[in-house]
Amino acid sequence: MADKWLTTDYPQINFEDTEIGRLKKEVFDMPFEEVEKVLKEDFDIPNVNECEIGIAGTYIQNTPRYKVKEKQRKNDIVLVPIGCTENHGIHNPSGLDTYMCTAICEAVRRYTAKKGYEVAVALPPLNYGGHPYHHIGMPGTVIMSEEVVRETLIYTLAGLWDDGFRKIILVNNHGHKWMLEAAVQEFFKRFQVPAIVSELEWHRAIREFWVPIDRADSLTTHFIHADEAETAVANLLFPSMVDMSVCVDAQAKPLTLRNHYDTSVDSMQRPHTWSEGEGQSMIERYGTPEGVVGYPSRGDAFKAKRPVLAICKYIVKMIDDILEDFPAGTVPIDGFTFRDRDEVEACLKEPLTEGWKSIHELKKIGIF
Repeated sequence: MADKWLTTDYPQINFEDTEIGRLKKEVFDMPFEEVEKVLKEDFDIPNVNECEIGIAGTYIQNTPRYKVKEKQRKNDIVLVPIGCTENHGIHNPSGLDTYMCTAICEAVRRYTAKKGYEVAVALPPLNYGGHPYHHIGMPGTVIMSEEVVRETLIYTLAGLWDDGFRKIILVNNHGHKWMLEAAVQEFFKRFQVPAIVSELEWHRAIREFWVPIDRADSLTTHFIHADEAETAVANLLFPSMVDMSVCVDAQAKPLTLRNHYDTSVDSMQRPHTWSEGEGQSMIERYGTPEGVVGYPSRGDAFKAKRPVLAICKYIVKMIDDILEDFPAGTVPIDGFTFRDRDEVEACLKEPLTEGWKSIHELKKIGIF
């Protein structure tokens, strides 16, 4: 635990005095020219390939299997982008959340590849996600049930784990956080296998960078939905999918509990996060049929460069910390599961090697 904080010139923004806090503050204080340089040289952002899903060797599923296993012996962490299909205004694609996450994961993959320990990236298991009630009935938004979302992720985790990826980071951009957390918890209860799994809300992880401040590259509004922030990120990471000539702004009209509920990344530190209730605002179809909440017209790409660099560097930090504590091929076992050690160790062998057992050969255990 840190016993002090790193302050800034802005009273509303400070960082915990830890390695993570110092990393974020370094990016926060970095001259903008340096931000652009590091973003380009280390992470290839902007990237001429706005989406690498169709480029061979970039995802588990588009890489020859023997190469996947070769990379896995150096780095057995996998990044799993979590997306959705959702109306983000007439100027944005409905796959915006998916493309944000894939672009960030792809950038981190490029960086680690340059450094010789390329992280794996899996195709998004959710192109249609779960949604809060207030998105119901909005054209362009495809809503899956919570059970479908949860079960899809549980068995995605199981399949990746069985293939030797026992350290998994779910990189999420969309408002179904509680479903993802439930999936992680249920995966462990159901299978009780050693693993390291994190659900990462990438924008919330760097919430300090969405707070409007008096700086030329800063946003002018707090992060909400399909707004200045999300449009800026889209214009940076996949500009050909955005058409600013038709962009419109819109504001939500709260019905009650004004100032009790925070914005999408909890940047105001209010008592309630947005997902803790319903009824305080109209549903989107009636309150903001434009599909936006805020000022996407202000969403210039340069405003997204500092926060995108911050999240890329943070994910690299997560990867490095995991591998330092548990190098490729190892995971915590003792004190982790009620399963017999022999049973666990057989499943932890490299798939298809002598003595390996699949997760499907495990006996059921516990009440789940």
